[in-house]
Amino acid sequence: MKTITLQVGPIMTNCYILCDEEAKVCAVVDPGADAERVAQAAAETGCTPVCILLTHGHYDHTGAVEELLKKFPGIPVYLNRRDVCDGSDRRMAQLFPLLPTAVDYDEGDTVSVGNLTVSVLATPGHSAGSVTLLCEDAMFAGDTLFAGSCGRTDLAGGSTDDMLKSLSRLGKLEGEYRVLPGHMDASVLSRERAFNPYLLQALRG
Repeated sequence: MKTITLQVGPIMTNCYILCDEEAKVCAVVDPGADAERVAQAAAETGCTPVCILLTHGHYDHTGAVEELLKKFPGIPVYLNRRDVCDGSDRRMAQLFPLLPTAVDYDEGDTVSVGNLTVSVLATPGHSAGSVTLLCEDAMFAGDTLFAGSCGRTDLAGGSTDDMLKSLSRLGKLEGEYRVLPGHMDASVLSRERAFNPYLLQALRG
């Protein structure tokens, strides 16, 4: 397994390419912008994208989906249904762009990327449909858990109570994980358990 990180778009969203180098396939996680650069980075790994995995539905994590689907037609796009917007509310549609082809995934689901298995944890708080994706030692945390911080909860569908429950759940996971967040630097779960004030608050209950 190999992961590539790209910072894309005006607010530097982390987009990840998750590769099964043996099977020569990959998943694109949170392609928020810069579809051409994302596609080129995937090509440089020698792996072909077979799916797009979204940790939540905000525009800065989904902005390149449409262009990538033109380059890789027919690949599934996974997004939790709670973050799917029907476009009827204009303000909501700006935050949650319409993705009519999205395939729902939720707690307990898995997605295969070659021989890799990606497990889905429902971790609402930043948005109602936020999920965290686990694959071997990698935790794609979206805007739930950051290095030393956590995602904001004041946007539509956000909830501070839900965020604390989700952080507590992540903090109680067994073993060590590389924390690959939606913004800023990567971390490891043991460091966040020891020093992240929001995670510590959540673990204290």
